[in-house]
Amino acid sequence: MSERARREEAVDVVWSGNWVAERLGVALEGDGELQELLGLALRRNPKRAHLLVSNVLGKHVPQHPSVVYGAGYGLGERVRALLGARDARRAVVLGYAETATGLGHAVADGLRDAPYLHSTRRPVAGVAQAGGFEEAHSHATSHLLLPEDPELLAGGPDASVLVLVDDEFSTGNTVLNTIRALHELHPRERYVIVALVDMRSAGDRDRLTSFAAEIGARVDLVTRSTGTVTLPEGVLERGQALVAAQEAEQAGRAEQAEQAEEAGRAEQAEEAGRAEEAGRGEQAEQVEQAGRAAAEPRTTASAPVTRVDLDWPAAVPDGGRHGFTPAHRAALEAALPDMAQRIAGALGVGARHGRVLVLGFEELMYAPLRLGTALEALLGADAEVRYSTTTRSPVLAVDDPGYAIRTRLVFPAHDDPADGPGDRYAYNVAGAGFDAVLAVVDSIADTTELHAPDGLLARLAAHTGQVLLAVVPSYTPHHTLEPAVLPEPLRGPDFSSYAPEDVGWLLQDLSDTELEAPTEEREEAIQSGGAHYAESLPVEYQPSAAYQALFTAALDTSAARIARAVGTVTETVLAERGPRPVLVSLARAGTPVGVLMRHWARHRHGLDLPHYAISIVRGRGIDATALRWLAAHHDPADVVFVDGWTGKGAITRELAAAVEEFEASGGPAGFDPEIAVLADPGGCVRTYGTREDFLIPSACLNSTVSGLISRTVLRADLVGPDDFHGAKFYRELAESDVSGDFLAAVTARFDEVAGHVDADTKELLAADRAPTWEGWAAVERISEEYGIHDVNLVKPGVGETTRVLLRRVPWKILAKRGAGADLQHIRLLAEQRGVPVEEVDDLPYSCVGLIHPRFTRGATGADGKAVQGA
Repeated sequence: MSERARREEAVDVVWSGNWVAERLGVALEGDGELQELLGLALRRNPKRAHLLVSNVLGKHVPQHPSVVYGAGYGLGERVRALLGARDARRAVVLGYAETATGLGHAVADGLRDAPYLHSTRRPVAGVAQAGGFEEAHSHATSHLLLPEDPELLAGGPDASVLVLVDDEFSTGNTVLNTIRALHELHPRERYVIVALVDMRSAGDRDRLTSFAAEIGARVDLVTRSTGTVTLPEGVLERGQALVAAQEAEQAGRAEQAEQAEEAGRAEQAEEAGRAEEAGRGEQAEQVEQAGRAAAEPRTTASAPVTRVDLDWPAAVPDGGRHGFTPAHRAALEAALPDMAQRIAGALGVGARHGRVLVLGFEELMYAPLRLGTALEALLGADAEVRYSTTTRSPVLAVDDPGYAIRTRLVFPAHDDPADGPGDRYAYNVAGAGFDAVLAVVDSIADTTELHAPDGLLARLAAHTGQVLLAVVPSYTPHHTLEPAVLPEPLRGPDFSSYAPEDVGWLLQDLSDTELEAPTEEREEAIQSGGAHYAESLPVEYQPSAAYQALFTAALDTSAARIARAVGTVTETVLAERGPRPVLVSLARAGTPVGVLMRHWARHRHGLDLPHYAISIVRGRGIDATALRWLAAHHDPADVVFVDGWTGKGAITRELAAAVEEFEASGGPAGFDPEIAVLADPGGCVRTYGTREDFLIPSACLNSTVSGLISRTVLRADLVGPDDFHGAKFYRELAESDVSGDFLAAVTARFDEVAGHVDADTKELLAADRAPTWEGWAAVERISEEYGIHDVNLVKPGVGETTRVLLRRVPWKILAKRGAGADLQHIRLLAEQRGVPVEEVDDLPYSCVGLIHPRFTRGATGADGKAVQGA
């Protein structure tokens, strides 16, 4: 019989509490399942020497993940049955650190719709403490409550039921301390206490009843098993003495072993010396090598550490330290099978994996537990998967079948704990015959201490053939960043001509900085790679009287069309992202649209939607400081990015990549990179007012229709890592400002288009709106047909073509044959710039602007007009 089989057989026939019971007279009495659930161990603790060791908790004793999860989930189902479906949906579950964080989470899963929070001993800078309490018998007492949502634990007449989960209910002191502290802050009518075992004395049971009457609330209790612990007189002192004696004996044996190894090394060295004197140099070296080998610990060679990329879902917290919602639960469930496949691949696909331990980390119990259940389900009979976690709790190890803690590994803390460095422990791992160990930690704990020669990974490597490391991203609550340390938004009239409530600009004011450069000079620098377009500004275009009259006429004829598109995109956003989305427009073309959407929501629904403007720069990404500000003040899931129109979809792709990079770098998660636009002629987004390519008068002008704000600037000498991107406020152009006229003309048509908006919205919500990227394909074709070979120099659509003529050095304009009034301003600008307009067929846009593909300053004449053939 193998050593592993002998150990398992011993566990089957010997209760793992016998050793303590025989020596101290401690007795467990209760229902028939009690001794299957619990064993006994001893610890050096001035408050309670004995430790009830659970066989189904997944803390000290490696257990099948399905058994651990099933224990908690089953208790959650019982609570759901007790409360009824209605109250179960309104329940909030609170688990206790560190041992019950995973159990509480599983209970919340069993309730199905309940959010979950666990207490923690890890302070998080910037997170307000919603409560705290002490644990009477723990070696580390202070519990913190740090919910991301401060209303999660709120009380009152309509307060949710609070479900409190601990692994054992021994005296009731911990739970009563919690209820008393929270009830004073947030009184509620009902509490439910959940534990694996109820081990209270008769007196403690009576105390709970009187406590409930005292606070005027109903308190229910749900447990899996019930019993009592009988402690003889003086058991604490005798237990402490027994621990001291065992530790002294173990230390003596370790010292004897070390002395024996030292004596062996000395004897081998002496023999080697004699051999060398006898002229047997080669043989002496062989003997010396044999001596060194004999002195090494009798373990297998240290296993290498393989890092497993889990691809943990970005929006899912690592656990319940700051709250875990049903939406988080659904996202995790969907991702688990793929993560299990990644782990199995690292273990070795197609091979029988033997015994695999998934080892969690202190409070991080739920994430590794669910990885374990998914791996167990995936591998089936190909592996025996077990689960346990490390702990800060020091427990005596005694290698005896009648003792619950057979072995322990000791290693330094590796998460920079608030109470300073100290030892941490993994129990029943050494000598358990695991073929592979998957250590799961959060990113805060992935430190040099973890990988040190005396760290956890090295300790594991000495006792298994394969060590894997999976790191779950540490969740950062959205409000951890103090608003005071971030810049504040700029508002009119100090910055922009918009009303202060219409938009907050997440920008810094660079109005006093000289940033403008001649258009030709900028174009040469950009195309030569000498500068990025966002490092300077074009000279602001001053429209002629004829062009200004064209804008006025275009606004008069298109106001209703724009109002219809504004209403449609706003109603779509409210239906799919409501009820109170946070509008974040991409400065500056998106900002007039964001203001109009805000006006529609207020006019039609009485909603006062927040609206901010943010900078995004092609090739450089989005303003990360602005995203952090948004996350500190709003739920990122509520943010809806807004732009004016799509061209070929470059900014759409840029935003998606920028948000992914922001989250990967540790920024708050939850932002949806989808853009809502007024017009989507390129087929690049699924939230739009129309897919027609028509004249949006705000595209005809620059700052004078956008609150007198320049395009955004990103330059290293002006924008630091914690600064917003910059922009200028052109106060000197106030007499030419038509920003307010544009808003007034469109909002005046809201009522007349309301019926059309309702019909359009209903049709869109039922339609397949998946992006077709038709525009991108057209741009690639045009780039090749005209010998440009650079899609960045092809600007499709009325809005983008207008920008080419106003800001860049245009080469030629492609106009769809038959396009009418929508292109009047394009033709006028082209005439002023000396740019030919070529009529073409088979164009998905009304027009396309081509930037000069080989620009040098000789490509324009002294009059600033394009020189053809240059």
